[in-house]
Amino acid sequence: MEHYVLTGHPLGHSVSPVIHKRLFALSGHEGCDYSLLPIPPEDFTSRFQELSRLSGFNVTIPHKQAVIPLLDSIDVSAQRYHAVNVVHNNNGTLTGYNTDVTGFLKSVERLGITLSGKRVLVLGYGGAGRMMAAEAAWQGAEEVSIAARKSSLEKAEKLAAEFRKAVPHCKISALLLEEAGGGYDLIVNSTPVGMYPHTEASPLLKKQLEGSKALFDAIYNPAQTRLMADAAECGLIVSGGMTMLVWQAAAAHEIWYGARFETKDIERLIREMEDYILTHFQRQPCGRQV
Repeated sequence: MEHYVLTGHPLGHSVSPVIHKRLFALSGHEGCDYSLLPIPPEDFTSRFQELSRLSGFNVTIPHKQAVIPLLDSIDVSAQRYHAVNVVHNNNGTLTGYNTDVTGFLKSVERLGITLSGKRVLVLGYGGAGRMMAAEAAWQGAEEVSIAARKSSLEKAEKLAAEFRKAVPHCKISALLLEEAGGGYDLIVNSTPVGMYPHTEASPLLKKQLEGSKALFDAIYNPAQTRLMADAAECGLIVSGGMTMLVWQAAAAHEIWYGARFETKDIERLIREMEDYILTHFQRQPCGRQV
């Protein structure tokens, strides 16, 4: 039996094992095992040997960058964003990849928009926010704004300066969260604000959403966040994080053992997992989403 895990800290409400079990079944690999392995950051290096014996593993907060020096190599996808969320063990050689970008682009595609020539607002500057801002720029966005709290604005400004050098054709800047607004083609939330169980929180006021066209919230639990509900009421097309979560997982299976999935099967799994969240966490859908 091949063994795979998700490692990070904390992992209390992760639904990744459910998703990966379904993906193994879809690809005819029911004999594979997938579980959670929470490792606090102070123990990550000392316990890495446990991970190196697995067939492969996923990495989430706070280990996406800490894992890089422990690997034998990283793919160009991980090099671009300096973050790893998938590791493949090929006969003892560990290679890191970033499939979050696949999930992000599939989520944008599901909204029915392209990034080229668009004005994009990214909430947050961490691993996921960094990837989303960079990819929007690489995909030809006209303007990318990175919004952060006052205590983190300096770090967001440094990130924006880094991206301006890497992608000079895109106007990239940082601003305070409370200054965000003004009609964006796409707003993406990479922050944990609004995540279960703190479901009434939102990183933006409702009035800051007015005039924008679409919202992607990377949070998948709850299935519809307060931010998504407010955006839908303001007329935005919205999509939650389950799309990104399922597609990045499917891309991991392609890396691990060459799996191939039909889009219709992945879309069905996304809907199944959104229903799973609603059922197991007793949330009710609201607003308009794709």
